[in-house]
Amino acid sequence: MPISLRGGDPERAGAQPDRRDRLWHAVLLTAGLVAIGVPLLAPEMRMVAYLPVVAVALGAVVTGTRRPRIGPRWPWWVMGAAMVCSAVAGGFPDYTDGVDVLHVVMCLLFTMGLLGLPGGREWSGLTEAGIVLCTGAALEWVFLYDPLVHDRTATPAAENTIVYPMLDLLVLGAVVRLIVVRGGLNRAEMELATAATVLTAADVIFFVSAVTGESGGPAWSTVGWLFGFLLVGTAALRPEDTEQPGADQGRPHGWRTVLANIVLVLIGPVVTVYLLITENDGEDFDKMDVLLPMGSTGLTAVLLVIRLSHTTALAYQQTARLRQAVREQAGLQETLSHQASHDALTGLPNRQTMKGLIADVATGRTGGAFLLLGLDGFKDVNERLGHPIGDALLIEVAARLSAATRDGETAARLGGDEFALLLPGSTAENAALRAEALLGELRRPVLAGSQSLRPSASIGVRGFAPASDSVHILSDADLALYAAKSAGKDQVAVFDPAMREEQAERIRLLDRLGAALDADEFAVHYQPIVALEGGTVVGVEALVRWFPPGQKPVGPDRFIPAAEDSGLIIALGEWVLRQACRDAVAWHRRWGTGVSVNVSPRQLADPAFTVKALGALRDSGLPATALTVEITEGVLVRSGAHAQQAIAHLQALRAEGVRVAIDDFGTGYSSLAYLRDLPIDVLKVDRAFMPEDGADTSQLALVRTIVDLARSMGLVTVAEGVETPVQADLLRVLGCTRGQGYYFARPVSGPDLEAMLTAAELAHAG
Repeated sequence: MPISLRGGDPERAGAQPDRRDRLWHAVLLTAGLVAIGVPLLAPEMRMVAYLPVVAVALGAVVTGTRRPRIGPRWPWWVMGAAMVCSAVAGGFPDYTDGVDVLHVVMCLLFTMGLLGLPGGREWSGLTEAGIVLCTGAALEWVFLYDPLVHDRTATPAAENTIVYPMLDLLVLGAVVRLIVVRGGLNRAEMELATAATVLTAADVIFFVSAVTGESGGPAWSTVGWLFGFLLVGTAALRPEDTEQPGADQGRPHGWRTVLANIVLVLIGPVVTVYLLITENDGEDFDKMDVLLPMGSTGLTAVLLVIRLSHTTALAYQQTARLRQAVREQAGLQETLSHQASHDALTGLPNRQTMKGLIADVATGRTGGAFLLLGLDGFKDVNERLGHPIGDALLIEVAARLSAATRDGETAARLGGDEFALLLPGSTAENAALRAEALLGELRRPVLAGSQSLRPSASIGVRGFAPASDSVHILSDADLALYAAKSAGKDQVAVFDPAMREEQAERIRLLDRLGAALDADEFAVHYQPIVALEGGTVVGVEALVRWFPPGQKPVGPDRFIPAAEDSGLIIALGEWVLRQACRDAVAWHRRWGTGVSVNVSPRQLADPAFTVKALGALRDSGLPATALTVEITEGVLVRSGAHAQQAIAHLQALRAEGVRVAIDDFGTGYSSLAYLRDLPIDVLKVDRAFMPEDGADTSQLALVRTIVDLARSMGLVTVAEGVETPVQADLLRVLGCTRGQGYYFARPVSGPDLEAMLTAAELAHAG
């Protein structure tokens, strides 16, 4: 079967690597058997066997270099060129000067190929290679050149052969350098090292045969050269290791290294003594027998000193790097420790650190006070203006809080918009005064980016005596902060034990809410909305009520916030919407009465709200034009995903005919922009603006402004909290079209509302 020297299709080769490798190894093994039989052939037939074996080895090198390799391919090409030189030399019928020249070129190319294999830095391992050259030169002089050339008066063969062992020292030096820079050899490199050793042995045999005239030497040299080339071919076919061994020239010397250095230094003196003993026959002393070995020893010693100096320098460098690494590690540990105990944004101690400080102060002898501060409306700042503005506000608040601390006090950021101040040795009364002063400091305008903000905060104060329980201090301060926010924000609340009972009541309320919804304990009452001109009922507002069995009714001001906080408002709101639509169908058909239903921000954040609302209309049969959803204006002025979701719901519902009302208009973030751009049909004027009588000019002016604004934009106005006929008459004069309040009717159940509407119908007919 003919053997191709091409690499072949890479994909096919990758698909059948085992079969191709087995074929090549079989060919190389066959070539090796042919090489063994070379001494048995006649001299004229040896060259006939020589050239095919070299061709096989060269083909293996070419095939190996065409495969994907980790390192460069050119060293293998150079070693292949060395084989070509050997093959050309083998074509000469007799040994000539041309053969010697080609052999010299072959050795130089093989050395260059070994030096080009991937390894350490450019000059790595040269001192070790130099030591081998010097030591080898001394040994070659003693055992080859001195007895076989220097001491002989005539050489039976051409003097050019004496250069062969010298060139082999270069090859062996390249192998030593490879071992040093690699810190060990993979299988392919071991085969190259073995090939270099076999080629060196073959050259020595040829040299000895040439200078002594012994027969048989060339035949065995040929066997060595062929086996060396076949080993190079085998190495070229060997897949390279993915993780190459690497030298660590700066590692401490082991006992083997120390012993090897001692032997290398002693070789020169030992062989010099050997020459003096074996050649001292009383005649003139041969200076070369001393100068060359001792000179080699001197150079070896110098190279060892250079190697030691290099190793020492590397050791110093590694020591310096180690010290730097230790310093960096210490700095990193310090940084990580600081990051673990401090807030990344403000640099203040974090919650975990503050908890430890509270425990230390609480268990001490002085007692103290703890202030828990929460920014008012910080979520709206983030949503309307963006997180960079919010972060700038937090940084400024942290700076003001730090500036307000005194010796021994600690300010911290606990997370989000919550900050804290620990006052060791302070009383609750003094802490409350400090908190009031701190609120005044925080009210100063803050320039955050291009925005000028006027922040405010609420503060909860918890005083504690010496040896207090530190576990409850933080939670009690949180209760006080909740009380401050519930009382209207921008104020201070001092912890009272009654707050714990209120908190427990809230928790019990939350536990009861879910069960109450399942047990059908809620009912929907309706408060009429009246046309101020004529007094007819044009609509009703649905209001949820809770009637626990056997207990007093729970007011909406108690359970609605709890439902908002817990998320139950979504299920409760959907139930109210469906119930209101079912109840209002008959009223709308008979009297044209519409129904308004309050929708919480959490419901509008629900992606399925539009589907739920339209489903309630569809299931009840109530026309979409008879339904009005009431929202707070804070829903519309926020930014972010939730605000966009809310607006999308409102636009989708308006497209179906549902109307949108702004509840409690004027108490929140009133803005002409959202009145102009967003889906709104009705403004409900908050009861806080309702004038007591005609003398209340400021309230009258506010109501007139709102009514005029709504009229100019084509919006309907509904005044809430109408309780007297005077207020109804004033609203009518001001141009308000509708009113709602106790003057007209209190919220009543569905049957009572139907009776009320029937009575009004009969009275009108009579």
